[in-house]
Amino acid sequence: MTSAITTRTGFRFEVRPARPDDEPALAEFFTHVTPDDLRFRFLGGVKEVSHERLVTMTRSDDAHVHNFLAFSVDGMLVAVAMLASDPADRNGEVAICIRADRKHLGIGWDLLAYIAKYAEKLGIEAIQSIESRENHAAIEVERDMGFTITTDPDDATLVVVRRELGARSEG
Repeated sequence: MTSAITTRTGFRFEVRPARPDDEPALAEFFTHVTPDDLRFRFLGGVKEVSHERLVTMTRSDDAHVHNFLAFSVDGMLVAVAMLASDPADRNGEVAICIRADRKHLGIGWDLLAYIAKYAEKLGIEAIQSIESRENHAAIEVERDMGFTITTDPDDATLVVVRRELGARSEG
């Protein structure tokens, strides 16, 4: 279940589902993420990713939660992504985090496109992400990919970015 991706910059990486034995690599990955990116990813004052959170990211028993890891060709974990859908699998929420020294290579763009295709194959009708208004880079990528941006009705410091996917086939 590994997919090879080459970005517009020529950077190559592989995406696969997270596994329990990925916990050490995931813990190490988060030591290479900026404090702002930790805040943007977890929408809070997370300074360090807890063991419990790492377990959740590598051992999900929930059929509606999918965690993905992106590795460069030399085996470095360069990005993580999560897709969580509602119980009816109609709407999905996406979260992505990229290693600080691997930004601006097109990883976020292509990983988000991969997640959107994956969600579409599951029959999910729309994906969205809740972003800090300060996360200009992510919001710009999402806008370029056809997401609409609206203010979060419960928190003016956040925006909801949403993109409709292909029609769900019934019958």
